[in-house]
Amino acid sequence: MKWKSAGIVDLGWINAKEEYMNDLDSTAFIHLFKAAFQKCFGIPFTDALSETDSRQFSNQIWQATGLTVGAKSIKNYSQWVADPKPGKEENPSIATLDTLARYLMNAPETTEIIRKEKESHYPFWYDFKDRLIKNGKISSGEAIARPKFSWQKWVGPLFGLVMGGLLAIYMIDQKKNFRGNFNDSFQSLAEDSLRSRGWIIKDKSADFWEKRNMQAGFLSLYTMRGDNWPDSNSAPHIPNLLLRKISSPCFTVEMQMAGFIPAKNWQQAGILVLEDSNFSGKALRLSLAYNDFFGGFKQKPEILVQAITSLGKGDAQPEEIAHKVIFNWSNESDTTMIRNNLAYSGLRIEKNGKGIRLLYTAGPLDNAAFKEVTTRDFDFNPKWIAIFAIKGFVNDADVARVAVKNFKITEYPCKN
Repeated sequence: MKWKSAGIVDLGWINAKEEYMNDLDSTAFIHLFKAAFQKCFGIPFTDALSETDSRQFSNQIWQATGLTVGAKSIKNYSQWVADPKPGKEENPSIATLDTLARYLMNAPETTEIIRKEKESHYPFWYDFKDRLIKNGKISSGEAIARPKFSWQKWVGPLFGLVMGGLLAIYMIDQKKNFRGNFNDSFQSLAEDSLRSRGWIIKDKSADFWEKRNMQAGFLSLYTMRGDNWPDSNSAPHIPNLLLRKISSPCFTVEMQMAGFIPAKNWQQAGILVLEDSNFSGKALRLSLAYNDFFGGFKQKPEILVQAITSLGKGDAQPEEIAHKVIFNWSNESDTTMIRNNLAYSGLRIEKNGKGIRLLYTAGPLDNAAFKEVTTRDFDFNPKWIAIFAIKGFVNDADVARVAVKNFKITEYPCKN
């Protein structure tokens, strides 16, 4: 019998198999592992993890904390948490428990060296455990066992409600002090999996949406006809726009692509930051784009990083706040060099209060440094972030594929 839980994170709360667990650390570890799993995957923990999921969990922990919990260890932990029989206990180190707690609590990134120097007492693990003891009244001398009397059907739900409420208070308290992280490498593109990770598909165009898994390990978007730029003949519209909500007015968002080379006017891909999902509020757009429109003057076509701000509905003339040419294109030799230097590219938006900082990266390797495009003030209160690919409101431009390698967002308290 599994007990239904309540609260903002479903820990799967202790089931009948866990009646043997009467050790404080082991019980706290089960809670911690399940909560960290749900933060990573967006769904409650139910079964032991595959090697692929274990690697993804390990990678998410490393990217969020700067610390490592090996994929093999995570797989072994998951097997034991799924079926914690006596005699087969896993015994993660205190450092590992602290790393999992840091991940769950959105602690600032660190390194093993810095942690040994400044936090060798492993405060996040002990804080997590102490809160469980205080709020759940768990002690090392008591087992968390399934009920044996006729009222057993009520104990589980009540326990879940109480613990869920306490956990909600705990998570809210932590949110005041630590930042939130989300990282998606698009290993799973099934719609239910995308939804569980917080994505919303807007204005789905079935033919091209079905091709989203064209390249393994990447999300494939396509530069279809559409734009959020106001047009007298067309309402703002972006097919297969992938949206997700944000909760903090201060954040860093990053998108990485592989092999995308815009080659026609208005063809572009990038990040949209929106006050609402219908393009009626203020918006910021950062994209890798192509331009060969120069008002009749002859110039070499450009591949550029462009940033546009819009004041929303009724704003007929958005402002181009950045126009950073990264390549000019004139012959086949240029094509070869451009293809090499756009093997990997990325865009980043940093927002703190009104301050906006925009950056890009491009190169033959996926770890090229980001370069600043511009820093500006733009007073808006975004609630949504989206990734997109468009070709504007034109019919003659080709539809190009955009291979999205990674998306990452970090939300944090605003700095004064």
